[in-house]
Amino acid sequence: MGACYNEDLPSFSYAASMVDPRFSKPVHDNVHGNIYLDQLSLKFIDTEQFQRLRDLKQLGVTHMVYPGAVHSRFEHSLGVYWLAGDAISKIASYQGLELGIDRRFDIQTVKLAGLLHDVGHGPFSHLFEHEFLPRVLNGSKWSHEEMSLKMIDHIVDAHNIDIEPGCHKKVKEMIVASNENAPSKSWKEKCFLYDIVANGRNGIDVDKFDYIFRDSRACGLGCNFQFERLLENMRVIDDEICYRAKERLTIHKLFASRADLHRTVYSHAKVKAIELMIVDALTNANDTLKIASKIQDPDAYWKLDDTIIKTIETDPNPALKESKDLILRIRRRDLYQFCNEFAVPKDKLEHFKNVTPQDIICSQRTGGVTLKEEDIAVSNAKIDLTCGRNNPVDRVNFFQDYESNEKFLIQDERISHLLPSNYLDMIVRVYAKKPELVEAVCEAFENFQMRTYGMKTQVHATPEKKKCRR
Repeated sequence: MGACYNEDLPSFSYAASMVDPRFSKPVHDNVHGNIYLDQLSLKFIDTEQFQRLRDLKQLGVTHMVYPGAVHSRFEHSLGVYWLAGDAISKIASYQGLELGIDRRFDIQTVKLAGLLHDVGHGPFSHLFEHEFLPRVLNGSKWSHEEMSLKMIDHIVDAHNIDIEPGCHKKVKEMIVASNENAPSKSWKEKCFLYDIVANGRNGIDVDKFDYIFRDSRACGLGCNFQFERLLENMRVIDDEICYRAKERLTIHKLFASRADLHRTVYSHAKVKAIELMIVDALTNANDTLKIASKIQDPDAYWKLDDTIIKTIETDPNPALKESKDLILRIRRRDLYQFCNEFAVPKDKLEHFKNVTPQDIICSQRTGGVTLKEEDIAVSNAKIDLTCGRNNPVDRVNFFQDYESNEKFLIQDERISHLLPSNYLDMIVRVYAKKPELVEAVCEAFENFQMRTYGMKTQVHATPEKKKCRR
């Protein structure tokens, strides 16, 4: 028999209901209200390694376009901690006995995984690991999740934190649960606990709940996704978190809201221009400051954060002049010039390869300005619903009502006929690093489209006033 539910019962936060104010510390969050931090979590929070997250902006350089986006990895981590505790506590309140949930060990472990999931994150959001490191370390596969595992070990050892070995191990497993090469789960039962913070099954997790709502709010955007509905309408069937069938559109809105943020915020043309300049500045400074050498040693790595830009600006070493000049250009809003963009045709997505500056140069016609590779920057922005060309909702299991113990998939046509038939966009943008090169870059970019696709795939022509800018 499954757990017995009553739809008429008022919703409540079991996470909050089990908080003893004598042994917890309240912190007010502008998204979730009061967050209560337990004693073990505070031992991790009150370390220099965790406090470093205050100096990592959640959205990297996005605040230079959306001024309100100054929130940090620190507050996001507290938010995920709270939602992780709320999720597991709600499951425990309904199905705790049925699932064998240990209200102390299991709940503490899930909450710690939420708290520490980003403790190994690099500067400037994902730019550091996906753009900078592959450039200076020949295709580096380093990930912040793996560094989070090392950082947790380092914090425990450096601060003599008394944590049960089993809890310590499972926290790390939960953080990388969505990775393809994640270690096998030491829990042979209660695998659903691994889906709460980093869900490798279908991508629905409290990490997304927090950053989608928090980022939307910080950027002044509306968010029609209500994560509370999912927290109130989930249950575990066959060791998997499933959702009530009536919430199928809420789940679609989760993935659609994430894609909208990528399109309008994370991949904003100006944001990408600044990111490209930051990558160039860090790359030019790497030999002098040995930035990339810090990524293997947690004791050196925790000292690396967004303030690396201020370090470059204030260091008197003349070898940093090129990097300093780039940062000064950002300060003065003398950015790489956006020339144009196109969306890769749907029938070409499967075999698409990232466009490079060399591709654009090879498309330049003779005569006029001769472009060089260092004159051009290219951004290849992938926007999807977390599952590439596939629909992530196809991987989500539902249940009909609380009297049912059966889970099932729901086809798109049963959700709505207005849902998209394609789930992936690839946007290629080209930038001229100097204003006087805009016209030549625009022409070469158009030639590239004609040579590759037999037509111009960009929506608009580049304005003449931009081409004539000097």
